[in-house]
This record gives sequence, structure tokens and C-alpha cells, in this order.
Amino acid sequence: MAALLLLLAGCSPNNTETLERRTADATAAAKRDAGAIARGVAEGLKRKGPLDINEASDAELQTLPGVTPELAGKIVEHRPYGSTRDLVRKRVLSSAEYDRVKGQIFVK
Repeated sequence: MAALLLLLAGCSPNNTETLERRTADATAAAKRDAGAIARGVAEGLKRKGPLDINEASDAELQTLPGVTPELAGKIVEHRPYGSTRDLVRKRVLSSAEYDRVKGQIFVK
């Protein structure tokens, strides 16, 4: 009788093992996501605000998403810029690269 009640309630040993496995998988995924969120928050707190691409140092430019030391040097090399869009016009950044940083840069 007890086994029948457990089966009807969905608490068979198979369901318990499945529930345990799914819970472990969900916990592992949440742990990964929490780490990514924490790293993103830490990176965001390091930023002081939008960067003036005509004045920012190589090191400051490298805080932008996807900007490597080589790309930062290229940005500095092609100064001055009349607008942020000049990064694409002067072929310093691709449109995709520009889209990643456009909200974090400006020109005085």
C-alpha cells in the first residue's frame, strides 16, 4: 500500500534520483552564472564612465570590451577623432567591435 501511494505521488526511487540529478545540474549552472555575474559587476565597478577616445590612455582603452593592447595602440595611432563613428570610418574598428564599445566611449 505504501509503495502504491509513493508511486501515485511521483516519489518513486527513479523520480527521486532524477530530481536529485536535475537539482545538482541546476545548482552547478547557477554557480557558473553567479561567477560570471560577479566578474561582470567587478569589471563594471572598475570603470569610471565613458572614455574620451582622443584622451584615453592605452591602459584605459583596454578596459573596453574586446580591446586588446594592439587595438588600443591602433586607436591611439589614428587620433584625432571628430566622432566615435570615425573608429569605423578610419577602419580602426569593425562595425561589430564598434557596437560593443559605442556606449562606453565619446569624443569631446
